[in-house]
Amino acid sequence: MYKILIVEDDHTISSIMEDRLNKWGYETLTGHDFNDVLSTYISFQPHLVLMDINLPFYDGFYWCAKIREIGKIPIVFISSRDTDGDKIRAISQGGDDYIEKPFSLDLLIAKVQAVLRRAYSYSDQTLNVIGHKDMLLNLENSRVLYQDNAVALTQNECKILALLIRNGGKTVTRTRLIKVLWDDESFVDDNTLTVNVNRLRKKLNSVGIDDYIETVKGEGYRLI
Repeated sequence: MYKILIVEDDHTISSIMEDRLNKWGYETLTGHDFNDVLSTYISFQPHLVLMDINLPFYDGFYWCAKIREIGKIPIVFISSRDTDGDKIRAISQGGDDYIEKPFSLDLLIAKVQAVLRRAYSYSDQTLNVIGHKDMLLNLENSRVLYQDNAVALTQNECKILALLIRNGGKTVTRTRLIKVLWDDESFVDDNTLTVNVNRLRKKLNSVGIDDYIETVKGEGYRLI
């Protein structure tokens, strides 16, 4: 089931779109925190975003640019702005299509289906970015993003951090980490995991991320 994030501050319009998309079998979420659309995007992990341009705090162009920094999923702008300049700006800044208000719901569904078909006809991609607090991990290129800084991780470092993030602050045992990193853990020195975690910590420190990984003595590690 494809997931669609609706970023629209008009409650009536967002409710109508959500209802029609649900009837067509799409899972939807309407974002309400217009001061931090990116966090909603990361937590929901949609396959497509329907983005209004006129929004509180920051406009749709701003959020499109932020999403484009970490993901390639389709973004369809929906706006009452009807000038060629707005349409050109929307497409040039990373939008995949543009729908003018007012619009028919049949047109909305047709556009959504067309964009999803183009984007996912050859693969069933999902959002490859996960995060903890204000740290983002791009699983596609193994890069950590923090504020305006970025650092590349090795494959093992990326696996460690991804597992810790996905466990949401719960302790991940050393045994489990070793099994994830190496197929046959019986030949792995326990110190090898320690070395990998320490290298990961140093890389996080290099971009200003301090003390996120906590050692749970006798058990493993967790994010705090």
